[in-house]
Amino acid sequence: MSGIKGRKCKALIRGLIPWILLPNIMLLLYCLTNPSQGKMSSSQEDTCPLSMTRLLKKSSPMSSQSAESQSQQCSPKVNIMFMKTHKTASSTILNILFRFGEKHKLKFAFPDGRNDFFYPSPFLCSQVKDYRPGECFNIVCNHMRFNHQEVSKLLPPDAVYVTILRDPVDLFESSFHYYHRAVPLTWRIGGENKLDEFLNNPQAFYSPEAYNSFYLKNLLFFDFGLDNNLEADDPHVMRDIHNLSKHFHLVLIAEYFEESLILLKDLLCWSMDDILYFKLNARRSSSVSRLNPEMRAKALQWNGADWRLYQHFNATFWARVEAYGRERMKQEVNQLRRRNAEMKALCIEGGEAVGAQKIQDGRFRPWQPVGESSILGYNLKKDTDPKFKAICEKMVTPEIEYLSNLGVSLWLTRLWGWLKDTIY
Repeated sequence: MSGIKGRKCKALIRGLIPWILLPNIMLLLYCLTNPSQGKMSSSQEDTCPLSMTRLLKKSSPMSSQSAESQSQQCSPKVNIMFMKTHKTASSTILNILFRFGEKHKLKFAFPDGRNDFFYPSPFLCSQVKDYRPGECFNIVCNHMRFNHQEVSKLLPPDAVYVTILRDPVDLFESSFHYYHRAVPLTWRIGGENKLDEFLNNPQAFYSPEAYNSFYLKNLLFFDFGLDNNLEADDPHVMRDIHNLSKHFHLVLIAEYFEESLILLKDLLCWSMDDILYFKLNARRSSSVSRLNPEMRAKALQWNGADWRLYQHFNATFWARVEAYGRERMKQEVNQLRRRNAEMKALCIEGGEAVGAQKIQDGRFRPWQPVGESSILGYNLKKDTDPKFKAICEKMVTPEIEYLSNLGVSLWLTRLWGWLKDTIY
């Protein structure tokens, strides 16, 4: 009997070793690769000068504008900051920006060695690959913890700032599912439904100082560089929200993704071709936890600061829709749906996304969360018309692969991926 108990104990210890080692390995790698976090500077030499705006536009001609764009009384915007938030359909927006920037030979500010700007550290210009003070870029769009003072140094003064939000309850459920194996606080939660167990007593499984704890509370607030441990009734919450509203020209809403893209197209003076998309980084439906009303209420209370953020910008979003015109919006959304359906018919085998194991070409296999394969991807038709093959491939290419195609070194991200897939 004692021998059986001993074997069980050894098996348990072996099972715990990866969970203990992995965060420490990643922390060590992070520390070794994190650039100097020196004092922030706001000197004139560090800032993208106004005179560069015209030079950048000259070097990025819109050589193939559609008739739609040419008929408008505006020029397509090329200087864009997209604040990529977690679990908000932001990967699909990123693909749109990659395609637009690549097509028009725009200059991206990319991270170095990984696919984010050393998240969760606050963003600094020094995190940009080959950054030199005063250098200008067209597009900033990779994951970061927002820091407007530093971001503004990279872009001309006419840059358009855009971000996207999602209902905080759905975002929390998605974040918990995707990241919980990377958050040690959740490892001791028992029961079959860890999410319900957490929501029934979140304080028992949460500490603001713990490793990766920001994934468990007000993740949107954290992404925007704010204090994610504020309660909803704290006066700093609305102050922070109003300050954010001064920086962003448009806040998209994930639940109204098509309407969001139409507003984005209008703001940037782009064509319908520029915003066509396939949904990327989506989860298979069987992995989504269906929270009952009681659990939703608890999740909303726990993420109260995010809820106030979402309510504020949801209201501004619908004010923009009203200004755009409801009927006009309806027609544009219908056109976008028709065009997307046409692209699916041209590009996608079977017309729908499939599980990671069924994706035949490794280039189109998306990054998976630790310990499972719940993120869907696409197979391309083998008989795709050659003139559409390139755009089809770009539309289904996941973020990591697209960054590599654009020349970004991702050695740390790929090492982490190898460790993740090997250990788990």
